[in-house]
This record gives sequence, structure tokens and C-alpha cells, in this order.
Amino acid sequence: MIDIFSDLAATLFGTVIDVAPIAGVLLFFQVVVLRVRIPNLRRTLVGFFYVILGLTLFLVGLNEALFPLGKIMADQLTRAPLASGDTINVASFVWVYVFAASLGFATTIAEPSLMAVALKARQASGGGISVWGLRIAVAIGVGIGVGLGAYRIVSGYPLIYFIVFAYAIVIFQTFHAPRTIIPLAYDSGGVTTSTVTVPLVAALGLGLAESIPGRSPIIDGFGLIAFASVFPIIAVLGYAQMGSWRAERRSKRRTEI
Repeated sequence: MIDIFSDLAATLFGTVIDVAPIAGVLLFFQVVVLRVRIPNLRRTLVGFFYVILGLTLFLVGLNEALFPLGKIMADQLTRAPLASGDTINVASFVWVYVFAASLGFATTIAEPSLMAVALKARQASGGGISVWGLRIAVAIGVGIGVGLGAYRIVSGYPLIYFIVFAYAIVIFQTFHAPRTIIPLAYDSGGVTTSTVTVPLVAALGLGLAESIPGRSPIIDGFGLIAFASVFPIIAVLGYAQMGSWRAERRSKRRTEI
């Protein structure tokens, strides 16, 4: 119990130190540059306290629960394939890839930042962009990316090959996708690296690298977040290209009729 309160106090102190520069910048511009009193000072201070408390509890939960959970999941998923022998057969880890893809999809659907972006995209497009269509497209991209990233960890292939190839696809799609969707697609890659997806995906990657012989947590454990960032861009651009292609096809059919 003493260790828990000690870790909580240390995390609280570190969070205050990390958030202090942000609060200082906002306060400086509000008071010195704009010379405007802070409205609802009491509510602002209460909100700042909630931010500090929330970040502290989140970090404690991350260190005490999510990262150990990733290690446990990786151990259980790799136990059977590794028991067959010293040689790693990538095909025997199929359930690891399925679990990684499912985890990436599920965490992205629950990502609050993606919900916010999808709602704003629908408002800005006048209803032309579906909230659930965008969320599912991004989630599919993350799922494919995390599943492929898990395959990379198991196989031991260098990260650079996958990332360069993925961004080559993004560049190709950028020149052929509707211009209105390109900025949203690129933002969709960023919103996936947020509060829900990053801890679980990072924990899974580190757990896999620690469980598989010959893999380094530093070299092989990290990199899953990169997959979770680039593949949603591919998915959203592909979703837009498919919608544009279907619209053109319908237009041609009407013209022929």
C-alpha cells in the first residue's frame, strides 16, 4: 500500500512539472500579451486540477495495468507456437496476428479523438462524410497495420521496408484521391495515436518482442504505432477513392440510360 501511494505521489509531481509549461504559456499570453483577466477563474482552476488528476491516474494505470497486461497477452499468445521448437514458424503465430488486428480495430473504434474528428468532418462536409464510415475505415486501417506490425515482430524483418512501402502507397494514393479528402485522411493517421490505442498497442509490441527469442524490445518492440499511423491514411484514401469510383460509375449508368 505504501508503494502505491509513493508511486502515485511521484507520478503526480511529475505530471505537475510536465503540465506547468503549458499552463505558463497560456497564462502569459492571457495576462501579459492580451491583457485580459481570466474568465471564471475558479472554474478554470478546478478544471486544471481535474486535468492533473486525470493524467496522473492515467499514467499510473498505464504503468500498473496496461503494460503488464500487454506482457501477459503476448506470453499467452506465443506460448503454444514457441513450444513446438526453437525454430520460429511465422505461420504458427496466426492467432497473434488476428488478435493484434482485432485489438487495433477495437481500440480505434473506442478512440475519443477519432469520434471528435469524425463529428467535425460531418459538420464541415454538410453530412457528406459519414461518421461511422470514417471511423470504420480508420479502424480497419489500424487493424491491418497492427496485425502487419505483429507479423514484422515475429518474422524479424526490418521496420524500414514496411514503412517505406506503406508511404509509397500513400504518395501514390495522394495523387489519385479526391482533393477534399486528403487533409482529413492525413489527420486520421494522427488521431489514432491517442489515449486508448497507444498504450495497448505499445504494450502488445513490447510484450511480443520480450516473449519471442532473438527479438529486442528496443529494436523490435517499438514501431507498431508507426503502423497504426500510416495504414489509416491508406484506408481513408482508399475509402474515398472507392466512393468516387462508385459515384462516377452511377453517373455513367444514368448517362447511358
